[in-house]
Amino acid sequence: MPADLRRPLRLLLAIAPLLGAPVAPVAAQTGTPTGGTLRGIVRDARTREPLIGATVAVPELNRGTASDADGRYELTLPAGRFEVRATFLGYQTLTRTVSLQSADTRADFSLESTEKQLDEAVVEGTQEKLSDKLKSQQMSVERLTIAEARLLPALFGEVDILKTLQLKPGVQNGGEGTTGLFVRGGSNDQNLVLLDGALVYNPQHLFGLFSVFNPDAVSGVDLYKGGFPAQFGGRLSSVVDVKSRDGVEDKWHASGGVGLISSRLTLEGPLPRLPGRADTTATGDARRKTGTLVLAGRRTYFDIFTRQLNRANEGREDYDPIPDYYFQDFNAKATWDLSDSDRLTVTGYLGRDIFGFQSPNGFDFGFQWGNTVGSARWTRRIRPDLTLISTLSSSNYRYEIENKFQTFTFNLSSRVNDLTLRSDLLWTGRPDHAVQVGVAATGHRFGVGRLQAGTTDGTVSFGNDITYYGTEYGLYAQDDWTISPRVVLSYGLRASAFANGGQVYAAPEPRLATRYSLGENTSLKLSYTQMRQYVHLVTNSGASLPTDVWYPSNKTVKPQFAQQGALGFSHLFGHGHWLFTQEMYYKWMNRVVDFRDGAQLFVNPNLDEEFLFGRGYAYGSEFYLERKDGRLTGWVGYTLAWANRRFDNAFGRGATINDGRTFPTTYDRRHNLTAVAIFKLSRRIHLTSSFVFSSGSPTTIAAKRFLYLGPPGNDIDFVPVFPDRNSYRLADYHRLDLGVVLKMRPRHGESDLTLSIYNAYNRRNPYFVYYDIPEGLIPNPNLSGERIKAKQVSLFPIIPALTYNFRF
Repeated sequence: MPADLRRPLRLLLAIAPLLGAPVAPVAAQTGTPTGGTLRGIVRDARTREPLIGATVAVPELNRGTASDADGRYELTLPAGRFEVRATFLGYQTLTRTVSLQSADTRADFSLESTEKQLDEAVVEGTQEKLSDKLKSQQMSVERLTIAEARLLPALFGEVDILKTLQLKPGVQNGGEGTTGLFVRGGSNDQNLVLLDGALVYNPQHLFGLFSVFNPDAVSGVDLYKGGFPAQFGGRLSSVVDVKSRDGVEDKWHASGGVGLISSRLTLEGPLPRLPGRADTTATGDARRKTGTLVLAGRRTYFDIFTRQLNRANEGREDYDPIPDYYFQDFNAKATWDLSDSDRLTVTGYLGRDIFGFQSPNGFDFGFQWGNTVGSARWTRRIRPDLTLISTLSSSNYRYEIENKFQTFTFNLSSRVNDLTLRSDLLWTGRPDHAVQVGVAATGHRFGVGRLQAGTTDGTVSFGNDITYYGTEYGLYAQDDWTISPRVVLSYGLRASAFANGGQVYAAPEPRLATRYSLGENTSLKLSYTQMRQYVHLVTNSGASLPTDVWYPSNKTVKPQFAQQGALGFSHLFGHGHWLFTQEMYYKWMNRVVDFRDGAQLFVNPNLDEEFLFGRGYAYGSEFYLERKDGRLTGWVGYTLAWANRRFDNAFGRGATINDGRTFPTTYDRRHNLTAVAIFKLSRRIHLTSSFVFSSGSPTTIAAKRFLYLGPPGNDIDFVPVFPDRNSYRLADYHRLDLGVVLKMRPRHGESDLTLSIYNAYNRRNPYFVYYDIPEGLIPNPNLSGERIKAKQVSLFPIIPALTYNFRF
């Protein structure tokens, strides 16, 4: 057979089971006359957490594999008796004798940490190894485990995995203490945030101070800053892929924590065993299929204290009641092994922020917002080298504002609903190729503004409801090709489309990434990506707020488009303990969205007329030094970057910003330095610290004011005169956080006390700037010695916090 026909034929054989075509048995295809598949899970012996990337090998056959994101592995072996070895960095090697006679045999491995008393060994083991990062063709990606995030000092002691991502190079925050991510010059709405494959539209609590991800329910997160794999699409700047945690199978456990502003509780354990065929373990014992369940809840208690304070001051005329506020969220994840080849995972999330105020004069104000997210994923191993993953997910985000003054009510709300069905097929039939293809479709429903107002007796009533629909499609194929030990190439193509009424947009999105090894410890990497974004965030703020609404592309509002190229260098040194990486990137963006001055964004049936479209340019260089093992671990990152916009009527809207001149975005920070250190002082005590420095954020403030004299009898006023947008920079931002983690030794389970100090040297960082007009200057502008002064507002001083965490 000609060589150029072999690969297409192999791929056709791989997908034949999906098409109903007969396929030869696995043994016949692999050339193994007898034997079968050895499969199982590699876990941490103490925590029961899966170990990702553990090596399972049969040395005498020179065969091996690595565990996947769930700690699972598979090996196709001939019949016989073999020594199977499981290894992982920071863990003791475990060897078992396995007798493989039947088609499917199971062997699970529970590895003991080399430091049995220390959680840090788990941290080192479950995260990506430095050598793996060096050898991977994937660049511009950051992987973070929740175990790492738990050790770092946090605001109010509340561990937040999105805030920890802000400590990575190329990522800017949206303001003091907020969870907003601005990646390589992109805006916050250009991040694709996923929870087990389901889209999360607003991943923030408390107006952006905390994320919606409960640390007890999350195992880790992957942040893609560029070189996006072909399965991801729909956003321009980054992919934030959050993975929830599987439950343990041995028995039921409870864990949680009590902090300064919130408490958490998690229950996890095995589900009842399912009827049906049992596994055969390596020792010949029967093992029936079972499942696991995780239930995690979290709630703040601001409102408990404020209500007590309001009651204590009830009746005082000079007392202003404090508004009620709290947030709560609930996570659930159930996983079943339906058979040797089938696995079902169901994930759910429900979160709500509740804000309320009631004044003595009859004015009531209520504001609530939140996400409801769910997904069901079926993973089927059609054969050892072919896996089909089908996912059905739903996402709902809405906010609602309720006002009542005596007999008049006013309600304003917005919502977005998504329903997505996708299917992904992975083929690994050849050791030098990993082929992945998939298709996805998402139905969108955008309620961009619903207004209801009137009197309680119904004599006055009016309202408005603006709703749009759209359907987004994606089809992709990608191949990771190991050309030689030195060269790995990942290439793919994503075809995306969006339909809204009679308008259809479609375009190809090519993806390319390669790695070339200069030696055993040095590699060069290159990537190029095109992305399109079909939905747009309608906001008048630099950071996402609960009242922001999403708006679909249509005949007037066309999709945003971006291209990004990146070149990287990686070097492993210090006997493999240190990894240095340096990446340079350039990003072009077209049809980025902004709004006319004075735009009306709420309940506007002609919202299209408020949009302006422009171009964006972002480029920079990122330096990163990392260590993951030893008594001292952590990283140092530095980014030199530019992020600019230009609205010069190039897309025919008849209006410009800054008369068409280029200006920096609000998240343009020329210099950004982060340093994170975790020091193991003893078996029970960890010292942690993080330091952040960034250049001042661009903003717009009045350069001067002129005196306005109205008609006779009217007051004199000062009218501000504004220069170009973002022509002024706030003061530089820097902050030091410190923490101590004390491991305790309870009789049952485990626990720790975490003391964190946010902003340890009490730096008053700028949050915003305003002008203070002295009393009496209006209407007397000639008041001697008085001047209008700019004043800075700071948000957080030094904040200590103590958190108690437990597990039993």
